[in-house]
Amino acid sequence: MSMYENLVMQTQMNYSRYYGLYAAGKTPVKLSGKKPLPYKEQIKEFAEKVREADCVVVGGASGLSAAGGGDFYYGDTPSFRQCFGKFADKYGFKGAFSGMQYPYRTRGEFWAYLATFLHTTQTAPIRKPYLDLDQILRGKDFFILTTNQDTQFVKIYPEEKVAEIQGDHRFFQCSRQCSDYTWDAVEPVKQMMEAMGNGTSIPEEMIPRCPNCGAEAFPWVRGYGNFLQGRKYDEQYQKISRYITEHKDKKILFLELGVGRLTPMFIQEPFWNLTLNFEDAFYIAVNNQYDFLPQQIEEKGFVIKADIGRTLEDAAAEMKGGMRA
Repeated sequence: MSMYENLVMQTQMNYSRYYGLYAAGKTPVKLSGKKPLPYKEQIKEFAEKVREADCVVVGGASGLSAAGGGDFYYGDTPSFRQCFGKFADKYGFKGAFSGMQYPYRTRGEFWAYLATFLHTTQTAPIRKPYLDLDQILRGKDFFILTTNQDTQFVKIYPEEKVAEIQGDHRFFQCSRQCSDYTWDAVEPVKQMMEAMGNGTSIPEEMIPRCPNCGAEAFPWVRGYGNFLQGRKYDEQYQKISRYITEHKDKKILFLELGVGRLTPMFIQEPFWNLTLNFEDAFYIAVNNQYDFLPQQIEEKGFVIKADIGRTLEDAAAEMKGGMRA
C-alpha cells in the first residue's frame, strides 16, 4: 500500500468511528479558536505563501467544480435543468446523483441517462475557477490530487501531474470486475448521445459491455457500483505518494479546495496530518461553508471561508500585482 493510500485508510477508520459527528457536519478534531484575518489580508497571505513555496500540492474536491457552475449533482439547480431537464421532466428526480439511483423501466433508459451524465462532464469547458487556479500555479512546481471525476484537471494538465483517486468519467470498467481492465468511454458515450437524439432511451444493443465476460460496463468511478481498485487505481495513489515523498523536505504548501463533510478522508485530513508532520509545510483551505483548522496546525495554516470562485479570482489578481476592487 502506498504512503498516501495508507493515510486515507487511517482517516477512513476515524470517519467510521465518529460517523455521527461527520454526518452532522462536524469533526472530532480539536479546532483552532484563532480569529482569522480579514478577507483581503487572507488573500494577500494566500498569494505570499504560494510565492514562498518550493512546491504546491492542490487537493481539488467537489466544491471547486460547483463554484464554476458544475453544481448539478445534488439539487434542482439551473445547471441541472440545463443538462438534464428532459429527464427531470419525465422522471421527476432532482439532482444528477438522484438520476443515477432512479428505477428506470428499461436498461436503455438507464443508459441514456448515464450517457448524458458522462457526456456532460466529458465535454464541459474548463471552468473559470480552474483557469484562475492555473494562473496561480504558473511557474510553480506543483501536483494535483482530486476526488473529482469530471475530467476538469486533465483538460489542463498532463496525466502525470494529476492523481484521480476516485475515478474518471472517461473510462469504463466491467460492472462485475471480472478483470483488471479499463477502457475508453468517450467514443461509446458520443455514439449513444447521437442515437438518443431528443429522446430518453437508447437501443439496448448499444449498451457497452465488457470485452472479457460480456457483462454491462460501468463508469470507472467510486460511488455508483463496484469501483475497480486495480492497476489504474494504484497508479493514482503511487503518483501522489511519490510526489510528496520526493518533496517532503522542501517548503511545501498543501492547498485544499472545496472539501465537503462526506469525504474528508481523501484530502482534508491527510493534508492536516502531513502539515503537522512536515517541518516546512503550510496549509491553506478554501471553503464556502466550513472553516475547520486543527488547533495543532493553527500556526502553520489558515482557512478562507468564502466563495471558492471569488477567492481564486482574487488570489490570481493578487499574484499579478493587486487584488481587484
